Amino acid sequence: MSSTCQVLVLNCGSSSLKFAVLDPHDGTVALSGLGEALGEDEPRVSWRQNGERYTKPLPKAARHTEAIRVLVEEILSGEAVLREQLVAIGHRVVHGGEKFSHSVLVDDAVIQSIQECIALAPLHNPAHLAGIEAARAAFPTLPQVAVFDTAFHQSMPRHAYIYALPYALYQEHGIRRYGMHGTSHRFVTERAASLLNLAANEVNIISAHLGNGASITAVHNGRSVDTSMGLTPLEGLVMGTRSGDVDPGLIMHLGSRMDYGLKEINDLLNKKSGLLGISGLSNDCRALEQAAAEGHEGARLALNIFCYRLAKYIGSYHAVLPQVDALVFTGGIGENSALVRENVLRQLQGLGYGVDDAKNTATRFGAEGPISSAQSAVTLVIPTNEEWVIARDAAALVPPTTPNHDPSTRE
Repeated sequence: MSSTCQVLVLNCGSSSLKFAVLDPHDGTVALSGLGEALGEDEPRVSWRQNGERYTKPLPKAARHTEAIRVLVEEILSGEAVLREQLVAIGHRVVHGGEKFSHSVLVDDAVIQSIQECIALAPLHNPAHLAGIEAARAAFPTLPQVAVFDTAFHQSMPRHAYIYALPYALYQEHGIRRYGMHGTSHRFVTERAASLLNLAANEVNIISAHLGNGASITAVHNGRSVDTSMGLTPLEGLVMGTRSGDVDPGLIMHLGSRMDYGLKEINDLLNKKSGLLGISGLSNDCRALEQAAAEGHEGARLALNIFCYRLAKYIGSYHAVLPQVDALVFTGGIGENSALVRENVLRQLQGLGYGVDDAKNTATRFGAEGPISSAQSAVTLVIPTNEEWVIARDAAALVPPTTPNHDPSTRE
């Protein structure tokens, strides 16, 4: 395969479309953009290309198909060389259930399997399917590849993923812990191994992906052995608007004592809780840090709970792993919030963690490296790069005889 090949990566959310064209060999990004407010009153596509930023409004209620049409017919239309270098389309897919432990070329059977997992990711998988359908129509000659968030966690042992429920619920309905953010945890694992001069199949880390969605994974010999998210992305850590772990009896209490319906409970736990719910202010960690510094008690409490729960999970994963080569922070909060990292590490002093204040302050906004103090357990900050993982997987699955194609070609 040519060293100048490019992969278009698509990440479809329920009302958004992230896209990027990048070189799978070194991760160099040729262009990137975002379709947002899709299906709403004022949808738009914004992108960065050749050092310039552009925005184009879409018709009212326009969806993923219209956003991809703008990408193909307008954004890529003047990039003949880039079009010729495209060899595949890589799609992020949140939930693949138990069927996928690695990335796959998309065919009708794969699409059917993604459809069967809609109940496990009702907000995400339908959007992914819409993106795949639109991309297949727009790029009929290019291989389409699905890269699953859940795939990296398929190496978890049964005792880590089976809930303490009647076993028939797992056997007959697939009710178990699956985990998410696998593409990010996988990238961080590989990068940590490189930084620690270890083979990828020998590294043992605790990977904390912290953003509006947050999860933590225990990695033994390069493989996920436990992770905080479960059947859905709701379980585990405190997140931007998600509650994370709560007493299951809360659901019955809300329903029987407070007359909440299932939709209200779902909205409460997924959209109105977490940092937003505790603070009563925002789900944005940056806004909460500023508000806490100005004396906002709700913001201070939200950040303290976020860090406390994270520290507890990190401590518990020391019991899962025979040794920990490094604790790794990644994701928007993990990469940029020196305050959160310091708070967490100070709570973990009993496990040998310490923070170097100067390194912690300096290692933000794309910087990579250790933030641990001398003689303490190793802590790294590693900016994640899920798009690069998707591009690499897509390029690796392209048949050797597949030539480059013009994506504007219609059949």
